[in-house]
Amino acid sequence: MTVRGPRTWFVTGASRGFGRELTEQLLARGDRVAATLRRPEALDDLTGTHGDRLWRAALDVADTDRLRVVVGAAFAELGPIDVVVSNAGSGVFGAAEELTDTQVEGMLAVNLTASIHLARAAVPHLREQGGGLLMQVSSMGGQMSFPAFSLYHASKWGIEGFYEALAPEVAPFGIRTTLVEPGMIRTSFF
Repeated sequence: MTVRGPRTWFVTGASRGFGRELTEQLLARGDRVAATLRRPEALDDLTGTHGDRLWRAALDVADTDRLRVVVGAAFAELGPIDVVVSNAGSGVFGAAEELTDTQVEGMLAVNLTASIHLARAAVPHLREQGGGLLMQVSSMGGQMSFPAFSLYHASKWGIEGFYEALAPEVAPFGIRTTLVEPGMIRTSFF
């Protein structure tokens, strides 16, 4: 059996919900986390306990230029990153005809387009370091649908299709992919 030391993780949406919980658990077990969130001060309480094992950066994942800068900085400053977790997400619920154009565009930008851009930004770094894992937090909503969730489902079905096509593209470079499809879990999202 191979004993492996601490891993380095890159996590989007680390301020609450799954992202916060994942960040806390990874740090508690001794791993390093590059946590990205709109307001890095939301993790001030973890900095005192975990010191330089917690790297933070301000990031609105819908800002593609900033996303690329932050991904590049994390790989440059932390060295190899073992796992890139695309976790940031949003939900606007209501009948499709009732949603505003801004709501539709915003949800697709965060849940679909940003996740695609994160994978695209991370792949060259992962390829250069000889591999790693791209983990996409999706939802059971990527496999089934409910009324009043049409745009949420569209974003989740879309990212799942992207990841299913991406997996064989990056596998020859030692890059693995994982889709996480949780059901209804008690977080601030619900």
